[in-house]
Amino acid sequence: MDKQADNLSIGAFAESAGVNVETIRFYQRKGLLPQPDRPYGSIRRYGETDVARVRFVKSAQSLGFSLDEVASLLALDDGTHCDEARQVAEEKLADVRSKLADLHRIESVLATLVDDCCASHGTVSCPLISALQEQP
Repeated sequence: MDKQADNLSIGAFAESAGVNVETIRFYQRKGLLPQPDRPYGSIRRYGETDVARVRFVKSAQSLGFSLDEVASLLALDDGTHCDEARQVAEEKLADVRSKLADLHRIESVLATLVDDCCASHGTVSCPLISALQEQP
């Protein structure tokens, strides 16, 4: 591996990973990223494996995984825990499908309320406000 790539300062590391320095520090505090030793009188250095790990975290987050879920996936990263990783993904998929169903319901109700508003010119009471006041 390129010697330069395994000798990144935290700033260069953050830039390579596409995040800011505070994100690196936050991931370290959360246990998602190890904090390398600091040689006496020197600064911590990071490598390409660290960059790949941060990219993994960001990729998982973009799919809706929480940082706790990402941590559980990282614990399975040796490649021998496919069943466990699949189970985590299945749970996330069920959660996403549930949220989609809720969003479709919300969309339908809001579309009806907007249509009611457009159809009720000149009435004293706004149908949208009235409907929201009636909701539990």
